[in-house]
Amino acid sequence: MNDDYKASKEAFVSGMTGSSIGHINMVSLTALISIALHSALRTRLPSNRPLNFTSEVLLLVSPLIASVTIFANAPGSLCLILLGPTVLLLLLPRRESGTYLPSALTHSRTSSRDSTSPRDVHYPRTINIPPLPALTTYRSHMLLLTFICILAVDFPVFPRSLAKCETFGVSIMDLGVGSFVFSQGVVSAIPLVKNPEHLTEPLLPKVTTVLRKCSPVLLLGLLRTISVKGTEYPEHVTEYGVHWNFFITLALIPIFQVLLHPVMVHVPISLLGVIVAISHQLALSLGGLQNFVLEAPRVGVISANKEGVVSLTGYLAIHLLGLSTGTLVLAPTPSYFRRRQQQLARPNAVPARPRTPSSDSDSDDDTTPTPVPAPALEQRRENDKTATELCSYAVLWWVSLGLLKLLGVGGGVSRRLVNVQYVAWVAAYNTTFLLGYLVLDLFFFPSPLSKSVYSPTSKLKVHPDPDVLKATRHLRGREGSAGGSAPALLEAINKNGLVLFLLANVMTGLINLSMPTMYMSDWSAMLVLSLYGFALSAVAWTCRHRRLWRF
Repeated sequence: MNDDYKASKEAFVSGMTGSSIGHINMVSLTALISIALHSALRTRLPSNRPLNFTSEVLLLVSPLIASVTIFANAPGSLCLILLGPTVLLLLLPRRESGTYLPSALTHSRTSSRDSTSPRDVHYPRTINIPPLPALTTYRSHMLLLTFICILAVDFPVFPRSLAKCETFGVSIMDLGVGSFVFSQGVVSAIPLVKNPEHLTEPLLPKVTTVLRKCSPVLLLGLLRTISVKGTEYPEHVTEYGVHWNFFITLALIPIFQVLLHPVMVHVPISLLGVIVAISHQLALSLGGLQNFVLEAPRVGVISANKEGVVSLTGYLAIHLLGLSTGTLVLAPTPSYFRRRQQQLARPNAVPARPRTPSSDSDSDDDTTPTPVPAPALEQRRENDKTATELCSYAVLWWVSLGLLKLLGVGGGVSRRLVNVQYVAWVAAYNTTFLLGYLVLDLFFFPSPLSKSVYSPTSKLKVHPDPDVLKATRHLRGREGSAGGSAPALLEAINKNGLVLFLLANVMTGLINLSMPTMYMSDWSAMLVLSLYGFALSAVAWTCRHRRLWRF
């Protein structure tokens, strides 16, 4: 690559000061409204006319490309364009999908008591986690936006205000890396929710397992470093350092998370994330790490990669907050993992009687011991309660961010340092948008099977019999066919997200090596970005029935 062009390209993506949080939220709102439009179509179209691949790309990918390019400076206009047909579709009658049987929702307390004795039941060692369409949609849209931005930033059609900031500031690309780590934390909660006793299992086998899983990602990071240096590809050194890159960060975080399992038994994961974030900020402000990152010369391996090394603790805090969110949204109820965690912290206490199918209360006051373990149970997720708790966390993180900015803690939001303001911003943004997808799911695809049910006499919550839930699997299958699942394209992207992320990086490199992206017109850039988005979507669609790589 020509040295002059390389220097110009590096200058083209350097020295940015960013945009505003409000502007970024408006740009991101396009994703939520596109899902609303897609859901409105799915619930109004005849069941024999499902949306095909091309329709999914036009509805789900094209709006995201437009939101960070030609509509980036007027995101409100794009939101109104998408809202128009959505509102019109909502005026049409909803397609009927059948009636739920009363037996799927409640059961006779008398029959339950006759068939199940409190002494014969116990908290199951593991539970089955049903799919959560809102989480799939959230992760897939986050991945799509990341794929688009890593290439779009190389074209002038992508506003410089959305490119990564040099040190302090906010932008959509600064948010992308933090959101990737946060979503990684959310899905990392799956083994903990399935079996909370995983926290107390021997540490060495768990570390060995996570090392084996993360080693391919670490290898990818090393190969990327070699390829960038070998091809003299333009690089922004102040992002992570001379040799470090995001793949290395992504590979190391799960290892540190596993090492914290003994602490998680006794400390709430959200509190642990806050403690790590505050400790990291203290090290930056009082320990001299901020001056080290911003001013120290790159004279050794550590100082050459100072951004990657120092930011690792901040990204761990983001991962832990995502992990905490995962224990809320993936569990049958937001308090399920919290109760199990409290039991693990008191191993010598008399085990509490689990909520039986006949129980009307959320309390675990009955301490009847029982030696009989139960197998993994079918669970119903109470998404309405989950949405309420997510809302409280979103408010907490936004208020915390406001207070941090008011007090000037950390000097501003900094992705380069991953300071406490950045951690709070990433947590607030991702919690809010995950909540948004969950609310849309509850609105467009309401189901008694995903809501809390209360007794008309006692006004306390009724928990359905697991046998009833097994018997009503066909209802949930019908619900999925009627639209109560994530869009097919987003399901495909979520299934092979890391592989697509790697492919997006490779395609971005090839495109930059084959054309002078920095000097291309807006319409030429839009053509390239559209073909790029279509190609990635086509790969995801082709591989939608198999997982190419488990991580």
